[in-house]
Amino acid sequence: MPDPTAPVSGPLTMLVPVLMMFVIFYILVFRPQAKARKQHEQMVKNLKKNDEVVTTGGLFGTVVNVKSEAITLRIAENVRVDVEPSAIVRLVNPKPQGSEPASAEKRS
Repeated sequence: MPDPTAPVSGPLTMLVPVLMMFVIFYILVFRPQAKARKQHEQMVKNLKKNDEVVTTGGLFGTVVNVKSEAITLRIAENVRVDVEPSAIVRLVNPKPQGSEPASAEKRS
């Protein structure tokens, strides 16, 4: 016979742990993923000519032309390839904003 003084567990008490798991999952997975996606979109949007990039396939190239549907990379002398903007993984050596290119040093 059940104890009459025991608390009655209803369907709402079963829902609380599930909601807590969803909140924890959101904080640990969805939010960082969305933040990384935004940073990638911003990086691709700010690409300009002569930026050095790496593609998802591991190709290193220099940006020659930027269009909305494709980015043209120079991967070797007289070799150009078109890649989707989403295929660009990262900039190789991002230049600080507002800085001028370093002048060429004289060799002795």
